[in-house]
Amino acid sequence: MDRDSFDYAIENTKTHIEPENLIETFGSTAFDFILISELMDDVNRVRLRRGTLQADRPRIVAPHHFARIMLEGFGEKAREFADWLETNGGDMKFLRYGFQFTKSNLHEEVVSGKVESVVARAVEEVRSEGSARRAVIEGIDDAWEVSLLKLAVDTARRSAGGNVDEWKRRGLI
Repeated sequence: MDRDSFDYAIENTKTHIEPENLIETFGSTAFDFILISELMDDVNRVRLRRGTLQADRPRIVAPHHFARIMLEGFGEKAREFADWLETNGGDMKFLRYGFQFTKSNLHEEVVSGKVESVVARAVEEVRSEGSARRAVIEGIDDAWEVSLLKLAVDTARRSAGGNVDEWKRRGLI
């Protein structure tokens, strides 16, 4: 996928319902999703993908650990930066979120109708169930995984403050 296609997929991802539950600080968290995309070569045909996105528990990474993680595939200049970060990082901490897309839970179906109608039905389905761990996303069919990863990053971003607060309350940072 080229950069323009990637940017197009990011810009055209719409999250209609995001998971209410945030990523657990001390355990893994699973989110169910419905990802809806219009088939580009078939009028009024829409693909629904249902599956699970697994978020590993976040970790606190100190500069000396971060320096080792970030060097994979980089050259000598990166080693110099990592050495500098390890020496000058002080009490700087990074959050590391890990996601695992569980394809074994992936189910696809193609339905007839306008994408707006299919989205509205999916939103109503999720709202009527009242599940706090479900998401409804609309994206580009051939770049649907980009839309799913955008949901993962957005959820991690929303969770970070609460995770940090909980670690602080427990004296871990």
